[in-house]
Amino acid sequence: MLLWLAQMFQDEFGPLRVFNFITFRAVFATITAVLIGLIAGPAVIRKLVEMKVGQAVRTYGPQTHLKKHGTPTMGGVLILIAIGTSTLLWADLSNRLIWPVLVVTLGYGAIGWVDDYRKVVHQDPEGMRSGEKYFWMSLIGIAAALYLAFSVSAATPAKVWELFYAWVQSGFSMDLPPKADLIVPFFKTISYPVGVWGFIALTYCVIVGSSNAVNITDGLDGLAIMPTVMVGSALGLFAYLTGSATYSKYLFIPHIAGAGELLIFCGAMAGAGLAFLWFNAHPAQMFMGDVGALALGGALGTIAVIVRQEIVLFIMGGIFVAETVSVMIQVSWFKYTKKRYGTGRRVFLMAPLHHHFEQKGWKETQVVVRFWIITMMLVLIGLSTLKLR
Repeated sequence: MLLWLAQMFQDEFGPLRVFNFITFRAVFATITAVLIGLIAGPAVIRKLVEMKVGQAVRTYGPQTHLKKHGTPTMGGVLILIAIGTSTLLWADLSNRLIWPVLVVTLGYGAIGWVDDYRKVVHQDPEGMRSGEKYFWMSLIGIAAALYLAFSVSAATPAKVWELFYAWVQSGFSMDLPPKADLIVPFFKTISYPVGVWGFIALTYCVIVGSSNAVNITDGLDGLAIMPTVMVGSALGLFAYLTGSATYSKYLFIPHIAGAGELLIFCGAMAGAGLAFLWFNAHPAQMFMGDVGALALGGALGTIAVIVRQEIVLFIMGGIFVAETVSVMIQVSWFKYTKKRYGTGRRVFLMAPLHHHFEQKGWKETQVVVRFWIITMMLVLIGLSTLKLR
């Protein structure tokens, strides 16, 4: 919105041309999100307390977490308010790639809101049943995948729909251009064509998978938000470089016209995350809940798909991956051993993985900071793929 206003008056007032620079708007989108979060945070906490939306702690979890019972949850609304407001203020709203990211983020946030609301109102730690949750997540994920399948190849929204109609008229047999291939990092020219259906399936898995992975990781004070900030910021850099014809050619990455505008969203997400961390640092004054975790994970997955860095997201978000895999291993092994031996056995002391280390004697802050350090190293490895090819 501010870009539109600046462009209206830049001929009369030349300095307004600075709004045309993505980096300028990204910096101020970050600052705006931080300020919104810090200013609105206390009011959001008071409102959540008034609504009596305190966290219901699972009795079968770590006993040290029982003292957290009643801490306001659904604090992710603060993150969404900061991201949404800052993005709408500073981004180019005519950009075809901003809106799918916003829709996925806010849509998954709405699903998380319903899930959290059921948890705190009915005092049910399980919240929304998995079938219902996955239905709505899948609906949004598939819709986003369909749109993104053609938006990475089209420079304008009108062209997106033209390509979609052409695909339908071809009997769903039209191929996508090479820039839509699955890119293998650390190699200059290795990529795999996935076709439209493959792209849709891959996008769906990345968006829904990353959303749930962040949600699983969100179990300790500050554990999920800082890795999200780091990974999101790195994806913002990928977006900026991918959107530049010069940089993308030099770095052997696909050029996606308009992708650079996602740096605005990533800056807003980083700023909102840092502001939330102010209130979420141990001991947390509020938790983000599913409303924040599902939304942030969905946003990371959507951006990774747009900039064609799904595998790099897998690397940089290694903590999210490890947390998710630990749950899958624990549940699978428990069910297998219970069926075979009559008694379920566990691989980890407790899943997700952060609870395993808590049970081994690590303090909560130790787990959180050490996972942050690991994420920082993984993000650097992910960024190194830009040159190590």
